[in-house]
Amino acid sequence: MTTSLTATIIPTTLTSAVTCQGVGLHSGEITTVTLIPAIDRSGIRFVRSDLPDRPEIPAQVNLVQQTMLSTELVTPNGSVRTVEHLLAALWGGGVTDILIEVDGGEMPLLDGSAIEWIKAIQSVGTQVIGEEYDRPVLQEPIWIHEGDIFVAAIPSIELRFSYGIDFDLNAIGNQWHSWSPAIEPFSSAIAPARTFGLAHQIEQLQTAGLIKGGSLDNALVCGPEGWINPPLRFANEPVRHKLLDLIGDLSLVADLPIAHYLAYKASHRLHTQLAQKLVAL
Repeated sequence: MTTSLTATIIPTTLTSAVTCQGVGLHSGEITTVTLIPAIDRSGIRFVRSDLPDRPEIPAQVNLVQQTMLSTELVTPNGSVRTVEHLLAALWGGGVTDILIEVDGGEMPLLDGSAIEWIKAIQSVGTQVIGEEYDRPVLQEPIWIHEGDIFVAAIPSIELRFSYGIDFDLNAIGNQWHSWSPAIEPFSSAIAPARTFGLAHQIEQLQTAGLIKGGSLDNALVCGPEGWINPPLRFANEPVRHKLLDLIGDLSLVADLPIAHYLAYKASHRLHTQLAQKLVAL
């Protein structure tokens, strides 16, 4: 499978269409998604096949309007939520151009990670649709912080992503992970890491109309005594999943520059604020 995660970008799409189906994390509704090759270099676009006139929603950071426990893209004619896992898989799989047809307002969570999306991409393979070109290089650092919470992009000779989290629960605690796509494949190092939640927050979130589709089959859940549904796929699976989310959100930047991207205790809101600053360069 062609990949373009180093100093150059290779315009790439799928060789044929592939379909996945599953439940949305927050809506609890079943949606079907078909990834359709885009050989016309039209970027990454969502299409709401269930709405009149099938509105298109480009994967662009300026369309982000909601970041409560997911990233949502909104246009006047339609919206699509929880796009970050699929976007991370497309970026990690080197797919630069694709039409994503979905028959509802939220992407399916699948197993809570990006691995099922990676498997779907691998099942049909990819094709190069344009000439290779140099990835831009970040020249000046960017920092966004709120107290000790921060996201940053620092000039670097290679693409690198680092993340830190800190939770009071002993099973999670303080975790850091740093990933270089030139050294480890996204498919094995990051994609299998599942979303996670805290047992004491579940009722509150459900009362707020969130995580209606969450279950022990698609999310890790941690309580005071430890993980409710082990085993973990990595000893530090939670922080690897946060890194997955960061990559998905930053992929809304076309031609993401070479830099070292860092985050600590951050959120989709801060991820996308960093993406907005990168687009404005």
